[in-house]
Amino acid sequence: MSKNTWGTHVYRIGNEENLDVQNPDDSKNIELQKKHIEPWLAAVFQSEHLALLLGSGFTKAVSYQAGTSAADMACDYGGFPLDDKLKDAAQQAAVAMGRGEANIEDQIRAANSLAQGLKILGDDRHTEVISALDALFKKFLNGISKTERDLKSAVEKCAAPEPADAEPAAGEEASEKLDPLVMLVSFLLSFSSRTATRERLHIFTTNYDRLIEYGADLAGLHLLDRFVGCLEPIFRSSRLDIDMHYNPPGIRGEPRYLEGVVRLTKLHGSLDWVYRNSFVRKVGLPFGPQDDHPAINDQPSDSVMIYPNSAKDRETSEYPYVELFRDYAAAVCRPNSVLVTYGYGFGDEHINRTIADMLTIPSTHLVIISFGDEGGRISSFCKHVGRKAQISLLIGPHFGNMPTLVENYLPKPAIDRITIRQTELLRNRGWEPSSHKDEEDEA
Repeated sequence: MSKNTWGTHVYRIGNEENLDVQNPDDSKNIELQKKHIEPWLAAVFQSEHLALLLGSGFTKAVSYQAGTSAADMACDYGGFPLDDKLKDAAQQAAVAMGRGEANIEDQIRAANSLAQGLKILGDDRHTEVISALDALFKKFLNGISKTERDLKSAVEKCAAPEPADAEPAAGEEASEKLDPLVMLVSFLLSFSSRTATRERLHIFTTNYDRLIEYGADLAGLHLLDRFVGCLEPIFRSSRLDIDMHYNPPGIRGEPRYLEGVVRLTKLHGSLDWVYRNSFVRKVGLPFGPQDDHPAINDQPSDSVMIYPNSAKDRETSEYPYVELFRDYAAAVCRPNSVLVTYGYGFGDEHINRTIADMLTIPSTHLVIISFGDEGGRISSFCKHVGRKAQISLLIGPHFGNMPTLVENYLPKPAIDRITIRQTELLRNRGWEPSSHKDEEDEA
């Protein structure tokens, strides 16, 4: 399964496999693919344990549909001393992680190491590196804030009512602009609509924006994220298993799961997390804040994002990152678990290693949904781990396109208990729904 054997569009669902799908956008092909893909995903999404890993492609997909763009992850070496050495180190780190080209995370890691090394050597240039790093953090924070602002503006513009005297064409165009909002909500609900006998959906993300939280609010989902408190919630290690239940009226017994509850873990931190007074706190930051919003930390390196400034003596092996990655490993590396990735390019080795460990458990399954296979990282990962029967693939501009995915391939975002109970009753009476339909057709 070397990467040169994969075409632009790839799908593998159960026993159906096509590593070079031709004309997937054709209406007849969509109907044929849908018959294989939708029932399979519907069954997969009701597995005992379900986790969803969202990468930068998730934000890019929603931004593209809204006519905006996501934050730039490109490096910026302006203001850094020894910028040539820093650039080489960042590139080497990216290659070592299988990412190919360096991004801003690689640059920040390299800059942290450079600052620490210069400080140990007694070189005053370490203060220049720290200052440049703060400026880079601030620029990146502003880029994420702008992504949120643009998305919020696009959604509000679509939702705004048209004037009474508006032309029909303008009304039609406005209805199309609602797609980003509907698409985002439908996407999240397709995964979160699980029966009460199944464990909660657990969403993991490497993104720093709050698009998931924004979509959850729109969908009416309640997120459990380990933060406890009202005014300034604090990250607590002791709140991993907290949940929400209710007692049905007139029914005695164990409380039932409250529907619409999802667990969320942001593996690399978040725009609204800060490290203050020895605690990781979530500040009251609206979606799409202005760059000068008072809740945004004046010292960007104090934001709990990516890999914080080494001057603070906090690395990814320390709090809270060790807790976040422990949650991730514990959630996916257990029997009867399913992990679905969307918009994740398999460029983070620490995340890939846990996925590979998960697949050593025979009852686990991995579903990879991606707009493409940049640098052949996905195909290389699949070749490395093997386990072909445990990996489902939906790769390419057709399958990874979020509107196409939501409209054609994802299960409908609801738990249809009435149909399920009807089917069970008919079968218990020895009356299969299919045979009933055949009799009606014959009549």
